Amino acid sequence: QVQLVESGGGLVQAGRSLRLSCVASGRTLSLMGWFRQAPGKEREFIAAISLLTGATYVGDGGEGRFTISIDSAKMTMYLQMNSLQPEDTAVYYCTGRDDNVFHVLEREYKYWGQGTQITVIP
Repeated sequence: QVQLVESGGGLVQAGRSLRLSCVASGRTLSLMGWFRQAPGKEREFIAAISLLTGATYVGDGGEGRFTISIDSAKMTMYLQMNSLQPEDTAVYYCTGRDDNVFHVLEREYKYWGQGTQITVIP
């Protein structure tokens, strides 16, 4: 059974940075990613990374300010978020797949963490 545990969320002022972490355990995944869900909105794809090749794909939700990375030996994924804005306020979720296929839709991901809240104040 796969477990994904996020950490690093919190309250931050606009313009500051945060780094989220997600530790995977239980089974080796091939691909991991980040989504976020703001109040009243659908879950939005941010970025994904292959644990096999290191290849990344960043969606519109993370373009320009967010960087995804992985420490495969530690089965830990990171999301570096810079210049945070109030519209980045959301619950951020770690997700994973058994295969190495990039997807941007929530329904394509099998494994999910509980989420970590990020609140950005002006």
